[in-house]
Amino acid sequence: MNRTILVAGGAGYIGSQVCKALAAGGDRPVCYDTMEKGHAWAVRWGPLEQGDIGDAARLDDVFARHRPAAVLHLAGYIEVGESVRAPERYLHNNAAKSDVLIAAALRHGVEAFVFSSSCAVYGLPRAELLAEDHPIAPLSPYAESKARTERSLAAAAASGLRSAALRYFNAAGADPGGEIGEAHEPETHLLPLAADAALGLGPPVTVLGDDYPTPDGSCIRDFVHVADLAEAHLRALDWLGAAAPGGRHEAFNLGSGRGYSVREAMAETARLAGRPVPHAVGPRRPGDSPRLVGDIAKARRMLGWQPTRDLAVQIEDTLRWRRRVPRA
Repeated sequence: MNRTILVAGGAGYIGSQVCKALAAGGDRPVCYDTMEKGHAWAVRWGPLEQGDIGDAARLDDVFARHRPAAVLHLAGYIEVGESVRAPERYLHNNAAKSDVLIAAALRHGVEAFVFSSSCAVYGLPRAELLAEDHPIAPLSPYAESKARTERSLAAAAASGLRSAALRYFNAAGADPGGEIGEAHEPETHLLPLAADAALGLGPPVTVLGDDYPTPDGSCIRDFVHVADLAEAHLRALDWLGAAAPGGRHEAFNLGSGRGYSVREAMAETARLAGRPVPHAVGPRRPGDSPRLVGDIAKARRMLGWQPTRDLAVQIEDTLRWRRRVPRA
């Protein structure tokens, strides 16, 4: 489509997959990343502009030179447990700096803004499936930082910004083409940890609590493939582009609509790896909800988005990636 899209956090796990999807669709992604957590090897489909989303002068320079048609905002810290230990760091980096990025988008006349939010904004579930009208009640500073940025985007609609907050459930899997994948340091996500443990590339998995009010005592999560998430960003951009002139803000759940417990996900990893997943039980992690499973009807209806890769595919792609680049 020959658009230039600024992708904040484009050198990260999900951001790099989004850049690949944009380029495949004919767009030009400009990766804007501090490279604190990102990887140079993941920047393959457009230029890299190194910078912080809290640096207004640097943003003005990048916006002026590249003139992006839209902003996809995937930058930020992601570890729930760390956010409990360092709340102000998370609120400053994820929320206050996001306000600087939103202001830059408004200054430069960008009308479409897609934000990487989280199902963590819902807190303790009041229903089996969480819909977008569920109360917002964050349990951690990480989740609160996401909720604050959503509120900032809703307020920016009064100035003409059209935005979508994509509330991810558990991003999982790796690039189906094998080019990029998850490489956090330290790694905190279940599927790569389980894959490494099964393949003998990492320590046993620590199950963070086995006394939750769930059938097997472990947390239940809704896993969604990273490539499906990338497709949702493109659908959100198209939806915003087709929206009537004037400001607008909407939130969309991105998940599979089905939950798996930590123990079930480890058992499936063991089956597909052909090896057990060594594990031990540890204490609960502060800020965790016992169950987070999404109602994705709104994204289906309004964005025309549908996840296509189930948990088995997510685990197979993760195993393939970890075998190839186990210490990426």
